[in-house]
Amino acid sequence: MCHFPIRLRQAAGSAAVQEKEPMSRHTTFQTGGPADYFVEPEDVSSLTAMLQVCRQADIPHYIMGKGSNLLVGDKGYRGVIFRIGEKMAACQIDGRRIYAEAGITLTALARNACTAGLSGLEFAAGIPGTLGGAVTMNAGAYGGEMKDFLTAVHVLTPAGEARWIPAEQLGLGYRTSAVVSRNFIVLAAELALKEGFTEEIRARMADYAARRREKQPLEYPCAGSTFKRPEGHFAGKLIQDAGLSGYTVGGACISEKHCGFVINKGGATSADILGVCRHAAEVVADRFQITLEMEVKKLGEF
Repeated sequence: MCHFPIRLRQAAGSAAVQEKEPMSRHTTFQTGGPADYFVEPEDVSSLTAMLQVCRQADIPHYIMGKGSNLLVGDKGYRGVIFRIGEKMAACQIDGRRIYAEAGITLTALARNACTAGLSGLEFAAGIPGTLGGAVTMNAGAYGGEMKDFLTAVHVLTPAGEARWIPAEQLGLGYRTSAVVSRNFIVLAAELALKEGFTEEIRARMADYAARRREKQPLEYPCAGSTFKRPEGHFAGKLIQDAGLSGYTVGGACISEKHCGFVINKGGATSADILGVCRHAAEVVADRFQITLEMEVKKLGEF
């Protein structure tokens, strides 16, 4: 165990391994305590090597992107957090097909597609996450989902094998996929889009952006839609009808602009945010006999 940090740094190569890194710096909620170790891999080989070190030492580890769907406990995370970001964000376009690495942001991916005159990813332009996270949870908005355009995904298996898997074999559903259940790590993806006109694509992206600014509390730190959509209902509408608009715990509250969003109004802790979420779920269950399930993933010690 005492040799673990040394071995991790050796496997990391030129990537810096940070100790006791505050996760509030890496989540869109801007909350979360320190991770024992935090590193952004340079490439697939260094990621694979570091994962092997973690497994050999029996050290917990977690893969994250932009932290836009993540609530890390105030006591932090005991283990290694790998952030797949700008260093693994290459993008290539060949005809109607796009090959991109997992660390590319959805905004950058959508803009690249737009510039190439490829339509289909307009819905993703305002989602504050990476391609890897979007594939993992089959992200979607405004009637579009990742599964509509994914053709294949390059994953790292629990055994450390990198291989391509056809999208239809990944069980892509509403905010879920086999990436989670099979403990895969998304390395890259291939998408097939439709030909279109750049100006029309750009106009649709601008329209979606305007709708987001109008209806969502983008001026505050948050993690997007906090709860999954219950079948036949909308989480935000249920929370609003339960009279919880503006409900506050510490620095966290249910947005009065959109009740489907829990926001950090200033100085919130992860415990505050979790307290708001639990209260909302309890009240909705009591009033309407409907279960709200958090879309935001909880990680670490609370």
